Amino acid sequence: MKKIILLMLLLVLPVIESYSQVQRFPKPEFESGYTQPVPVKSFPRSVSLEYLDVAVLFIALCLSAYFALKKRSRNYIFSLMLFSMIYFGFFRQGCVCSIGSIQNISLALFDKTYVVPLGVIAFFTLPLIFTLFFGRTFCAAVCPLGAIQDFVILKPQKLSNRLNQVLGLIPYLYLGLAVLFAATGAGFLICRYDPFIGFFRFGFNQNMFVFSTAILLLGVFIARPYCRFLCPYGVLLKWASVLSKRHVTITPDECIQCHLCADSCPFDAINTPTPEKYPGDPDKGKRQLILLLILLPVMIVAGGWSVSKLSVPLSRNHYIVKVAEQIRLEDTGRTNLTTEFSEAFRGTGMPTTELYNRAAHIQARFKTGSWILGAFLALIFMSKLINLTLWRRRKDYEPDKAACVSCGRCFTYCPKEHERLLELRGETLEHNRN
Repeated sequence: MKKIILLMLLLVLPVIESYSQVQRFPKPEFESGYTQPVPVKSFPRSVSLEYLDVAVLFIALCLSAYFALKKRSRNYIFSLMLFSMIYFGFFRQGCVCSIGSIQNISLALFDKTYVVPLGVIAFFTLPLIFTLFFGRTFCAAVCPLGAIQDFVILKPQKLSNRLNQVLGLIPYLYLGLAVLFAATGAGFLICRYDPFIGFFRFGFNQNMFVFSTAILLLGVFIARPYCRFLCPYGVLLKWASVLSKRHVTITPDECIQCHLCADSCPFDAINTPTPEKYPGDPDKGKRQLILLLILLPVMIVAGGWSVSKLSVPLSRNHYIVKVAEQIRLEDTGRTNLTTEFSEAFRGTGMPTTELYNRAAHIQARFKTGSWILGAFLALIFMSKLINLTLWRRRKDYEPDKAACVSCGRCFTYCPKEHERLLELRGETLEHNRN
């Protein structure tokens, strides 16, 4: 393992050196003796380095899938996770990331003037494509946000299925709000509240420091809390992982139902065997299912209507709406105070009617988006209820395709995996003797 880590560090160091020397535009030449100030932020990355990021992402995804499905090695996965945290986290400073790319894609879909860089498109699509084929191997060892949380898992505690289901609704809300804000131009919500960007960049404000520290401290006992109960990109990965053709398995052979894998999983991502027969009243279960299916369209409409009532306060997160409301208060004499934004607007000379029209257009978009958001959340909620009423027969311990992050912890606990490794070592020794 030490050799692998050393090799990864040797690969990263030359890139870091080249990155420190890159400048996209030449420095201006002044004859007056002007000295260019030292920039606070790094220069934009060149196109070649953007391609390098995509190449590293692709190779890391390939290795993660190989380590999880073929090598079945937690040590290799851990080593790649360390590399990803160093490269995508501290070196790349967490940007661009697959999680934040949701906002770029959303903005581009609703704003024709916004062009998404190819690198951002690659960071959004590549993990999803790999997940469709191999499960959530991106979460296993490539995502730097998952990696930094994985290192602090010391005393993981089990959560009840009910609590998991309730907390699991939060990422859908976060995803919906992030798409709504990005699509309406109100800002990038995910980037604004990224809990680990401050660690990767060695700088953040006090509030974010408290939030980030709380997430990591919670992660000591609740494994990967951001990944499981906040990450909006995790929602898309769950959907893709359920459809994955090849997903990581707990045992390389038949399951002997020793329960050790379920004890080893800190993410509550292993489904246990079910009884031979349906444990409850089948007729009652059918009636519940029919009732939920009847209520489904009603709840979708009710959800859209309810959230649409929040469109006005949500729209105030857009700077144009905020400025328009401030200007209206000043012009109607309801306030004697001005803000820097209202003063800046008056300095532009734009008519207030134009400002009000733009604000009204944005509020209308928020109204439509809020309807869609409410309907989406209601659909997710009802789908979870319907899923709880369905009964699926399971003979063995199996990974939950949606929740399993392919971390490989269960490998080392499986007796059948130990048998496989012993046989492999025996074959290797026999081959060396011959």
